[in-house]
Amino acid sequence: MSPDRTANRLHLHLVSDSTGETLESIAKAGLARFEGVEAIKHFWPMVRSEGHLDRVMEEIARRPGLIIYTLVDGGVRERLEQRCASLGLPLVSPLDPTIGALSELLGQVATRRPGRQHVMDKAYFRRVDAINYTMVHDDGAGHDDWEEADIVLAGVSRTSKTPTAIYLANRGYKTANIPLVMQAPPRPELFALKHPLVVGLTTAPERLMMIRRNRLLSLGQLPDTDYVDIGHIETEVAFARRLFADHDVPVIDVTRRSIEETAAAIINLFRARHPEDVE
Repeated sequence: MSPDRTANRLHLHLVSDSTGETLESIAKAGLARFEGVEAIKHFWPMVRSEGHLDRVMEEIARRPGLIIYTLVDGGVRERLEQRCASLGLPLVSPLDPTIGALSELLGQVATRRPGRQHVMDKAYFRRVDAINYTMVHDDGAGHDDWEEADIVLAGVSRTSKTPTAIYLANRGYKTANIPLVMQAPPRPELFALKHPLVVGLTTAPERLMMIRRNRLLSLGQLPDTDYVDIGHIETEVAFARRLFADHDVPVIDVTRRSIEETAAAIINLFRARHPEDVE
């Protein structure tokens, strides 16, 4: 599998066992040296187990590109390197040369505690809390404390709810995401939430069909179910849109938006609703 790159457009996957701030700064500095490049950055913070890494790799395989990583745990790091090698994806650990040089100069072995480079300030703890909350409230989980969220994302399957939620968490927003299924209407408390901004995500049925089809193929399953039937998908999307309209939920169409663009639009909506909540 080669990186998904069209002309000067590429995907950058930033995989970190902490908040990913360091990687974001490194990526930004590197991209500044190139003109006319459209880099779509995908943030994968707090990756500290092989199981979590496997879920991240499923998403990376859908949007192959360059992986930039900082991982302390040897087992997680080795698994990432093996998976990238099997997929033919390039990866780089930008801190390795600096840590190696410092280790040799100081005569010390570097600490194996992830995230130690960050100053323990209020913004840092807010991001960590947001990331922890978001991981626990993925795919409709944790409904008992949805009210504690800053943002709640809702949409049918494969409308980029999880990666968008993770990106928002990395910006400090506690984000829950909830799948909408026609056969099982959402819990009534979803549309009775007071503090969280509930946002509906939707996309073009044709694009959704392709994403779902590729997802099934990547799992070795035959794409011959209602899950990838265009008529069924159109009904699903219409069902979700009716729900959003009935409950005055703002809707963002992610068909032609990157995760970053979707997140930026959501943050603007959140700030308009909570002008006192400054990032």
